[in-house]
Amino acid sequence: MVQTKKVALWALAVFVAYTVIHSPARAAELVQIGFQGISDAATSIGEFMTQLIK
Repeated sequence: MVQTKKVALWALAVFVAYTVIHSPARAAELVQIGFQGISDAATSIGEFMTQLIK
């Protein structure tokens, strides 16, 4: 089980490195989209909590 996790982690790391090296602009765009999604989710949770207090 532990060996499987190590192999999966290494495969993910190799994939990320390949993506960044092969297409850095696309990789940056994907990271930006991910952070935008996290930001939108945090904003929505904040609005939800504000509405609960009112």
